[in-house]
Amino acid sequence: MQLQNDLLLRAARGEKTERTPVWLMRQAGRILPEYRAIRDSVSGFIELAQTPELAAEVTIQPVDILDVDAAIIFSDILVIPEAMGLPYEMVEKRGPWFPETVRSESDLKKLRVADGENDLRYVIDAIHITKKNLQGRVPLIGFAGAPWTIFAYMVEGSGSKTFSKSREKLYRDPVFSHRLLQLITDSTINYLKAQIRAGADLVQIFDSWAGILGPKQYEEFSLRYISQICDAITEVPLTVFAKGAFFAREAMGKLNCETIGLDWNMGIAESRKLI
Repeated sequence: MQLQNDLLLRAARGEKTERTPVWLMRQAGRILPEYRAIRDSVSGFIELAQTPELAAEVTIQPVDILDVDAAIIFSDILVIPEAMGLPYEMVEKRGPWFPETVRSESDLKKLRVADGENDLRYVIDAIHITKKNLQGRVPLIGFAGAPWTIFAYMVEGSGSKTFSKSREKLYRDPVFSHRLLQLITDSTINYLKAQIRAGADLVQIFDSWAGILGPKQYEEFSLRYISQICDAITEVPLTVFAKGAFFAREAMGKLNCETIGLDWNMGIAESRKLI
């Protein structure tokens, strides 16, 4: 089905557009009363994300209400560790929490490479339903967390301002760290490709905790794995957003992706020169 509004796709391909395409991070969320009404009708965030019909409904809400130029599938970056064998909970006023963590060889052996089609069927089904109900109005964005950000949660066990245990693991056991990061990377590639097969028009990698690493650490433990994902995803445009990683802007410009997400840490003009 031909898209009625392909502004975002044209911009991602580097084409001139008549205006800047607009969509918002977390546009399908608590900013909308309509979302809160659906959220209050279920037990919590996870049930909402794992119910394809409801996930599709809240995905489309911002298109109907805010008239944005793209929908982004309603899900969470932490579905990947769960699909690998490490379930999580979403605790009210606390955020994500993992009853178990991955810090030893025995922990690592319990994990598997996730199968995007089967282990994350509810996301794939939500994409199918969303595409059908959007009827080609705007493109649909799929996404996944960057391997380092997922690693940080799996080792730490919850959100943190410093992720000290996760960063300590990089220093004390780099071999273990690289093995876990590779498992996450392979799972993420499978997952993104499954999203694309289901109908995602473009995809994005969120490296939410990029900024807590130093430049050398980021190059070794994050960027090299993001690069693998970029090289593997060739079917649709790919965006990489690494929050706080202004120090890696030039290196990110060499990634095999179409667009780079920016934050407030560096001006757009300076970023453009480096990229």
